[in-house]
Amino acid sequence: MALAVSLTATLLLSQAPVEPAAGGWAALSLEQRAALLALDAQTPLAERLLHVSERFLGTPYLASPLGEGSGVDPDPTFRLDAVDCLTFVEQSMALSLARNESEVMSLLERIRYASTPLYEDRNHLMEAQWLPNNVRKGFVVDVTHRYGGEDTVRVQKVLTPLTWKSKSSQALTLPPERQPRGTFALNMLPLDRILAHARQVPSGTILLVLRDDLPLKATRITHLGFLVQKGRRTWLRHAARNRYGRVVDEDLETFLARNAKYDKWKVTGVSLFEVHSPDDTQVRTVLSSP
Repeated sequence: MALAVSLTATLLLSQAPVEPAAGGWAALSLEQRAALLALDAQTPLAERLLHVSERFLGTPYLASPLGEGSGVDPDPTFRLDAVDCLTFVEQSMALSLARNESEVMSLLERIRYASTPLYEDRNHLMEAQWLPNNVRKGFVVDVTHRYGGEDTVRVQKVLTPLTWKSKSSQALTLPPERQPRGTFALNMLPLDRILAHARQVPSGTILLVLRDDLPLKATRITHLGFLVQKGRRTWLRHAARNRYGRVVDEDLETFLARNAKYDKWKVTGVSLFEVHSPDDTQVRTVLSSP
């Protein structure tokens, strides 16, 4: 989707790829990125998400590319040359919500952390942390039932002391007092009913993939991306590790058919969340927080 560009911005962006390609955002200088964000500042958020996420197409996949710059996870706090499925969505949100370049990092921190940019305060688990914290802050809204209607079912993720004894859970290296426990509910559209509703879901809506609730797994959400309506089909724009190794637009029907074949940890359905901009008061609070 082409961006309208002024003469000044055209000069600033003259070295950027014309078509989405590997390292699309990474190829821009800070000045070029700032110019691009400024040009799109008044565009409706849904369109802005499409513009921003499209420029990630072709960006290489790298598991857990972001950290706190030191400590438990010394990976950089921001990078555009590589993403995984979650950091692709998080950085697309931050870049889309920012009114200018100076706001990007503050918004990204607000999305990635419960309150402070520390490893133990990061939103590691989708059901227990990322979703409820970002719903509370006004960044996302659950729209699964809005588009799934009567096909929507209520499901849950249960976290017990047993969960935190598993190898995968202990790999998070969270201290006991920071290990979430309890029952976390959310809406789900079952796998075999998704395509019946997919065309009604607006582009830019976040799709989250849910699997069976296994007691030793700390989450049942294992993937996410943005839905994109193009032509007469629905696509999933996502950072795909195994099949592609990069950010791609994949036909949703193809994606779902592949997921339906997984038998070791069964995919059960998806949840849908709409990205929102917090109200002005909240934005000012976010950007003035230390």
